[in-house]
Amino acid sequence: MEDLEKMYEEGGISRQVYDFGEKILKDLKERFEDFEKMAEYNQLKIMSALRECKVSEACFAPTTGYGYNDLGRDTLEEVYAKVFNTEAALVRPQITCGTHAIATAISAQLRPGDELLSVSGKPYDTLEEIIGIRPGKGSLKEYGISYSQVDLTPSGAFDKEKIKTAIKPDTKLIAIQRSKGYQTRPSLSVEAIGDVISFIKSIRSDIIVFVDNCYGEFVERYEPTDVGADIIAGSLIKNPGGGLAPCGGYIAGKADLIENAAYRLTCPGLGKEVGASLNVNRSFYQGLFMAPTVVCSSLKAAVFAAAIYERLGFDVIPSSDSRRADIIQAVTLGSKERVIAFCNGIQSASPVDAHVTCEPWDMPGYDCQVIMAAGAFISGSSIELSADAPIKEPYAVYFQGGLTWPHAKYGILSSLQKLVDENLTDIYRPA
Repeated sequence: MEDLEKMYEEGGISRQVYDFGEKILKDLKERFEDFEKMAEYNQLKIMSALRECKVSEACFAPTTGYGYNDLGRDTLEEVYAKVFNTEAALVRPQITCGTHAIATAISAQLRPGDELLSVSGKPYDTLEEIIGIRPGKGSLKEYGISYSQVDLTPSGAFDKEKIKTAIKPDTKLIAIQRSKGYQTRPSLSVEAIGDVISFIKSIRSDIIVFVDNCYGEFVERYEPTDVGADIIAGSLIKNPGGGLAPCGGYIAGKADLIENAAYRLTCPGLGKEVGASLNVNRSFYQGLFMAPTVVCSSLKAAVFAAAIYERLGFDVIPSSDSRRADIIQAVTLGSKERVIAFCNGIQSASPVDAHVTCEPWDMPGYDCQVIMAAGAFISGSSIELSADAPIKEPYAVYFQGGLTWPHAKYGILSSLQKLVDENLTDIYRPA
């Protein structure tokens, strides 16, 4: 143990901060065991899909050009459909990010005169220009598609009475964002999502229910499509890529909705038939295989961070003893200086670009400056240890990821060390 403590000291972690973290960890043993059991369940689910779809070495072969008859791509989409219990799936490197996956899935189903209704409040910042909440080139608003929203209740629950009132004859698609985004609200459990979907379908069974599944995959035993969601979407450089997928996104759901999404991703008449996988199939398969274990590490990291900053007197969502619905941990630090210090602590513990200093900047798609810490092997990968925050009230930082628990632990201690070094918190006198 003395050798381990010495290694932490050489990594910039003081004995006081290390001991503080060790005291916190003693109370988290049962929670960690629960995460490991969930990972085991989801690992077996993925293994079952890989076997049933007869994944073979031939599936790893690259294709170029049009990508016709891409065995690996087509088989992978069968695997995703089985894992998420859907009729079909679209899993492509041509989907550039989670925002692109969501935009493709939603816009493919909507036509001029239709309404998009969000029942989980304001969507994530990067969707605002897509919808037309903020002016954006080619937004849904420009195409005559209207938007309305129903906020969650103060306790973070779906407001069923307001949802019932908000559903109109032209409401075509209802969107639910599983994760909190840049909001200090609880993320939504699959159970809560299933309950509100049943409520929506009891009002109008023809409404399409879409769930933004980013950051939630394999956190729970079930996915939104197991409880009635018609279509979901997410990013492969988050949970399901397992830290190995170099790019890409997925959309899974009912066959006709996936067909629509494929025609929107490529073009009418081509759809799923084209799209070369180049040389990423192996990484996509192996990343999915690794995903439950990586998500487990990320959940341990989130709970450890929550417990540390709770003990220091900061507001955290969710709390360290709350049921988890995603891998994101929000910590309200209360000042710009603390946010920047936290992010630089994470950056300094990164395997890539640890020497870089993070600064807030005007990032495309956001309405304020944003700071991001992510010294990742895959650029922008938020299943790897990362933290980001909008530089505005209430000065909350959003922490997520961790390919391995030992690295995540080091990163969290490093964030605390940076706050201590800059006299922005005191582990002996919590805020």
